[in-house]
Amino acid sequence: MSSESVVVAAPQHAADGLLAKERIVAKPGFNRWLVPPAALAIHLCIGMAYGFSVFWLPLSKAIGIDQPLECAKDMGFLARVFATGCDWKVSELGWMYTLFFVLLGCSAAIWGGWLERAGPRKAGVVSAVCWCGGLVISAIGVKTHQIWMLWLGSGVIGGIGLGLGYISPVSTLIKWFPDRRGMATGMAIMGFGGGALIGSPLADKLMKHFATPTSVGVYETFLTMAVLYFVFMMAGAFGYRIPPTGWKPAGWTPPPANANAMITQQHVHVKKVWGIPQFWLLWGVLCLNVSAGIGVIGMASPMLQEVFGGKLIGVDGGIKSLDPTQLGLIASIAAGFTGLLSLFNIGGRFFWASTSDYIGRKMTYVVFFVLGFALYAAAPSAGSAGSIAFFVAIFCVILSMYGGGFATIPAYLADMFGTQMVGAIHGRLLTAWATAGILGPVVVNYMRDYQLSLGLPPSQVYNTTMYILAGMLVLGLLCNLMVRPVAQKHFMTPEELAREKALAHEKTGSNGQALYTPEQMALIGHGGNPALVLAAWTAVGIPLAWGVWVTLQKAFVLFH
Repeated sequence: MSSESVVVAAPQHAADGLLAKERIVAKPGFNRWLVPPAALAIHLCIGMAYGFSVFWLPLSKAIGIDQPLECAKDMGFLARVFATGCDWKVSELGWMYTLFFVLLGCSAAIWGGWLERAGPRKAGVVSAVCWCGGLVISAIGVKTHQIWMLWLGSGVIGGIGLGLGYISPVSTLIKWFPDRRGMATGMAIMGFGGGALIGSPLADKLMKHFATPTSVGVYETFLTMAVLYFVFMMAGAFGYRIPPTGWKPAGWTPPPANANAMITQQHVHVKKVWGIPQFWLLWGVLCLNVSAGIGVIGMASPMLQEVFGGKLIGVDGGIKSLDPTQLGLIASIAAGFTGLLSLFNIGGRFFWASTSDYIGRKMTYVVFFVLGFALYAAAPSAGSAGSIAFFVAIFCVILSMYGGGFATIPAYLADMFGTQMVGAIHGRLLTAWATAGILGPVVVNYMRDYQLSLGLPPSQVYNTTMYILAGMLVLGLLCNLMVRPVAQKHFMTPEELAREKALAHEKTGSNGQALYTPEQMALIGHGGNPALVLAAWTAVGIPLAWGVWVTLQKAFVLFH
């Protein structure tokens, strides 16, 4: 039986735009396992934001080619911004990284409500245009040597694309997988962590391919990646489908309203969350968990080198006693450490989010904070004892929980505030990420500099920092333990919910009845063409597997 013949009062797609939310309501025979690879296609592309540092050194010698051509020392800031005859500093390029995550949090907070009403396809398309268009503007900036175009292109416009792309699948996945919310969001957000595993080595290969005696190859690499990413992101956006109103997985029964007070069947409107204590407690939970992890990510390579020095290559002496050849060897080992942390960051997103489906979201964060506190507190002892394996293991587990925190929080929000506007609420919560992106690196970097100014040897400058980060996790634990069910007064009334559903363009059949009969509903979510499901997962799986393999090759250096 064709899907067209079983629809009751089917929506008139001819009258809808190609990107209209009504157009992407799933029909009988649609398999819900096609949605996660669509989300991954977008997240694997925008996740390259984590790997943008691969461009800093080549761009810092875009004019000089072999060596940076420094600007005049008396040149002012504005003059440097518009200068075309001298190279940019890495610190100036690094502002793009800050813009990425500030704009990600802000755009997700500002346009999260629009996303719920416009639907994931339209949000995905806008994300693709912004992210890839930002790369094109940045390419022009490289070609004309205007750093402000890089800040505007990838930093601001691309940052907006990051925010919309990041939250585009959240609400949709939670509605498709109410029985496994953590696993579903873990699969997608795993892709954001994995984007750099693919993008960084790809960019490196492209820059080497396009490099000439007069070009470092970044301009051409930006344009090539913009095209590749646009194709993948558009495929992902057009792969999105939303379940019809009232759909649930076959054989799954929602838990009774009072079975678990931490999981509600009601819904909170996004405009109310700023005034709800639970929202701010979860804001603190995410901010403190991320602050502790993100500071370590930025300093992972120098931290390993400074703590262990010559021990990394089997010789005595701190980092200051090594010759250039030895420094190069330990730098390679530290790069392997950074790659290993990336793999645990990605794997933790899926593992911990899936685990939360069984032990609960609140308990998962208890594990993050208690175990994280113990590991941060043990790190100085591992460093002092010279136990490289224990030190590496500590931070691998810590980074798995850092990634797991990102992947588990959307399901936590859905449990607490309902699913109707969880994508918009998640967008507002991501302002915690923007805050953590400043707080974490500041704590780690400034404490390192302060410790060095006191005359401490490099192997000991991170000890106090580890204890401070452990203290942050104690505060996060207290926030998490204070989370209680949301008060009834904050939930939408049936009339408010009906109005919001109408604004969100949730289609129903005649007389407000369900769009499909129960028999037709049972055909949605599974079945379909298995070859199509396999092709979708292969399309995202092959690039991800390649990125993991390249990273593992670097990580193997740690064990030789």
